[in-house]
Amino acid sequence: MKVFAPPPKHIRLFNNAPCLVFYTPLFSIKAVLTHHRKTVSLSYMSLDLPLWSVVEASATLYEKGPERYHLLLPEPALEGHTLDAEPSSTAIASPRFLWLDLSPYRVILTMQTHGKFSYRHYWERGVFGLSRFWLQADDPVQCDQLRLRNYTRTLTLEGHPLPSHLRVEYELWAQQVNLGHYILHIDID
Repeated sequence: MKVFAPPPKHIRLFNNAPCLVFYTPLFSIKAVLTHHRKTVSLSYMSLDLPLWSVVEASATLYEKGPERYHLLLPEPALEGHTLDAEPSSTAIASPRFLWLDLSPYRVILTMQTHGKFSYRHYWERGVFGLSRFWLQADDPVQCDQLRLRNYTRTLTLEGHPLPSHLRVEYELWAQQVNLGHYILHIDID
């Protein structure tokens, strides 16, 4: 006679899905690993300044719940430029990652690194959000922060069952001074 204990409540069970099987003396359960390797094209442009950048990279898309996703992509190396040290002819040594928390209602973009520069943008449709930039000094305790406000004009997340397009249009503000109108567009293949 086999005795099965109920699975922990925080583990969701699915049939016919990619899964990881845990075996214990009392029971076996299948927990879903809901991530997908995708090719991503990220473009960032300003409507007021001569700024336009396009990056293509391989990324991992994680399903976190109904209409909630995390997108993690490595920031490509920048030849000849570093934000962490003096300019050099080598690529940035410290790995940098762009992490996006996606939903149809809000987007949080974070760039994390072990270097000296990081940032986070919080966008929500029709709301003033925050854009923060951190500059790390040589002393790890000391950190300077620049906080700007952003107003999200439009936020569109399209695609079903997985997102395929994201477009965020926003204005960047320093107190009462408008610093420009920007568009972040991401295609997920």
